[in-house]
Amino acid sequence: MVSIDHEAWDSADAARLREAQRVELDARYGNDNHEPGEPPSAASVSVFLVARDADGTAVGCGGLRLLTPGSAEIKRMYVTPSARGTGVAVAILRALEHQAREAGVRTLLLETGTAQPEAMRFYEREGYHRIENFGPYRGASLSVCYARDLP
Repeated sequence: MVSIDHEAWDSADAARLREAQRVELDARYGNDNHEPGEPPSAASVSVFLVARDADGTAVGCGGLRLLTPGSAEIKRMYVTPSARGTGVAVAILRALEHQAREAGVRTLLLETGTAQPEAMRFYEREGYHRIENFGPYRGASLSVCYARDLP
């Protein structure tokens, strides 16, 4: 069982999860320059969620950055390696979609990368479709973008 709750961007667990994601991505891409655009921050991410297992350990996170009226971008979606394959990612994604609908968002966008094939498969399986790179990801050869219209 997993619980998902709002958490401050700068809480210890939120920071630890984002750092673990950064370390993993730096290793996958061989450098720390793999995310075009403005880095997400407490000021730009209006919703940040943390998933905890039955023991209360933080095992995943994800956030929403509002873009335009009716659209938002999923940011910092991450699940610890030990919790992958347990449904945590789906639970976080559904919670983010719920939060987006509550905020009047009709379309969710996201960016992942060419060195993250499991992320690409995950989003496709969960109803996201590949789109042309948007915003700061236009022309970024390592970026792969997706979108989903929310019901």
